[in-house]
Amino acid sequence: MKMACSSLSVSVQFKAILLLVCLQLVVSVSASASAIEQTQTQREFDYFALALQWPGAYCQRTRYCCSSNACCRRPNAPTEFTIHGLWPDYNDGSWPACCTRSNFDEKLISTLHDDLEKYWPSLSCGSPSTCHGGKGSFWAHEWEKHGTCSFPVIRDEYNYFLIGLSVYFKYNVTQVLEDAGYIPSNTEKYPLGGIVSAIENAFHATPLLVCSKGSVEELHLCFYKDFKPRDCVVRSSSLNDMVSSKSSCPRYVSLPAYVSLGLDTVKTTLSLDA
Repeated sequence: MKMACSSLSVSVQFKAILLLVCLQLVVSVSASASAIEQTQTQREFDYFALALQWPGAYCQRTRYCCSSNACCRRPNAPTEFTIHGLWPDYNDGSWPACCTRSNFDEKLISTLHDDLEKYWPSLSCGSPSTCHGGKGSFWAHEWEKHGTCSFPVIRDEYNYFLIGLSVYFKYNVTQVLEDAGYIPSNTEKYPLGGIVSAIENAFHATPLLVCSKGSVEELHLCFYKDFKPRDCVVRSSSLNDMVSSKSSCPRYVSLPAYVSLGLDTVKTTLSLDA
């Protein structure tokens, strides 16, 4: 189901409002539509996690530049939380993956391309794995591994990315933290509890933070299937994936500011399999 608001050329704020209208329509239609048979190998997920990544931390890893890495965009590189993915998860800490053989087709999301480049960019070089034994784009990885498991709330590739953007615009973590005084800095450290409290006060739900070397690297917001906020379930460390804020973040954390890399060498260095 495609809608007119997919090709907006207006301000981001107004675009967010229209995208949220689309989101409500999509969820309403999904909820009222007749059920389609679920895959035999995967049970239906319990909730969504909107995984956000902090460019100031991710871009520190970049040593060589390539056209697919948003860290290499010099003055146009991202300086706010960007989307890693919209992930269907289970309450027991596990998650479904690669639920159908729906291959990614970038033409289907062409009207969302500019927003995806800005708010859902790849922050690495390299080609992540897709579900069927190949390599592909960052968006291909997210759709095939996670998006295909979003049934019955999200039924196709286009609406997976549209809804991901809509939720991102509505729950603006970067703005919440800035309003609370938590701004990007390469010298300041902030109390982890204060960051968590700022988000809890804004959205009435507890996020999950993931840190690396004392810096916030990812922040997850969690939602019921109707996209109302809920507390995040901590993923099990035995699954070699995201772990709880308490075990991955110190009491005081940094939100490193983006530093322009100024790198010209094009080289594939990193792959992303989350």
